[in-house]
Amino acid sequence: MENNIFELQYAMDTFYFLVCGALVMWMAAGFSMLEAGLVRTKNTTEILTKNVALFAISCTMYLIVGYDIMYDGGIFLSGITTVAGMDDAAVAAVLKDSAEAGFGGDSVYSGASDFFFQVVFVATAMSIISGAVAERMKLWAFLVFAVVMTGFIYPMEGSWTWNGQAVFGMFELSYSDYAGSGIVHMAGAAAALAGVLLLGARKGKYGPNGEVNAIPGANMPLATLGMFILWMGWFGFNGGSTLKLGGISVANEVANVFLNTNAAAAGGLIAALVVARLIFGKADLTMAINGALAGLVAITAEPADPTPLVATLIGAAGGAIVVFSILTLDKMKIDDPVGAISVHGVVGLFGVLVVPLTDGDATFGGQIVGALTIFLWVFITSFITWYIIKMIMGIRVSEEEEFEGTDLSECGMEAYPEFTGARGSGL
Repeated sequence: MENNIFELQYAMDTFYFLVCGALVMWMAAGFSMLEAGLVRTKNTTEILTKNVALFAISCTMYLIVGYDIMYDGGIFLSGITTVAGMDDAAVAAVLKDSAEAGFGGDSVYSGASDFFFQVVFVATAMSIISGAVAERMKLWAFLVFAVVMTGFIYPMEGSWTWNGQAVFGMFELSYSDYAGSGIVHMAGAAAALAGVLLLGARKGKYGPNGEVNAIPGANMPLATLGMFILWMGWFGFNGGSTLKLGGISVANEVANVFLNTNAAAAGGLIAALVVARLIFGKADLTMAINGALAGLVAITAEPADPTPLVATLIGAAGGAIVVFSILTLDKMKIDDPVGAISVHGVVGLFGVLVVPLTDGDATFGGQIVGALTIFLWVFITSFITWYIIKMIMGIRVSEEEEFEGTDLSECGMEAYPEFTGARGSGL
């Protein structure tokens, strides 16, 4: 009877992991639609190509080497041993360990489901970079960087945090990050920042006297759809990070995570909309979209412990911060077409730093050291990687190709040929 109970828990935890992983995979569609909506029509095909390709590269590189680096779980040649492939003695050992932990204690799930859940997080980190370097980066330079980021840079910092390994064998981090405000989001933004600094701004974005020229996105309905897809996928992102479902206490935690995730997104959107109204005198849809995403990023570091009210306030603070961050980066002439560095980097750091307010086991010192370690590792290694790629093959398209649009120069096709055309099509 006891074995039957734990076999049921194994099935529940594995199934829950897989469903949440599928939700996070759906976020790839959200990033694609968001970025396609926030770039100009002449760059739409290229941004979509980057998003579909980076997902495939992320999955393959993490399978070949990334998972082994991060969790000592090489599976490319040998595969993952699951309960279905174990003999009776091995199954009995798994169930015995779980029984000693108590029902609802340590999670028991298929190793393959763990890999699937982790690999979609890698793709999320890479997707963050795509939007920040949009409209002027060479497609193949970006894809070469994706190989290094997903196969080495991200797995290394993940091994120091979620896997608890000592940093370069020297010291262990006392760092708490429930679903990855720093490990996933700030890491992606750090890599994006390194690329943007080497890449430079889009032509015409900044005037000779320091003025900032708006370059509006082409499709606000697509951007809005992308936001809602990301909002939905985030329930798997945060909810799946409980790593299990079996047990009353765990089920209650999952429900709290879903509730707080939704509350933070709503708070972030409202706050960004209000702040934008006060600054610009108008309701700014792009700021509202980024406000919702900022609220989600802010709560990701600890979505289980806050009350719904506190979660809403954390999200609202993230929504307000992102408006000022986008404006500040523009003043610094750091060109980020979709606001990814602000949403995922600045607000990701904020989310990491507020964890001790609701999690008594976390400390501000531990959070600061952990965040600095992640940022410095990802930024420095990414900068070096981007620089090497720049020296070998270049990372920026020519001025003529940028004016014409990366759709034609990089992909040879337009996204909307019937409506508009860089070479006179669609007349």
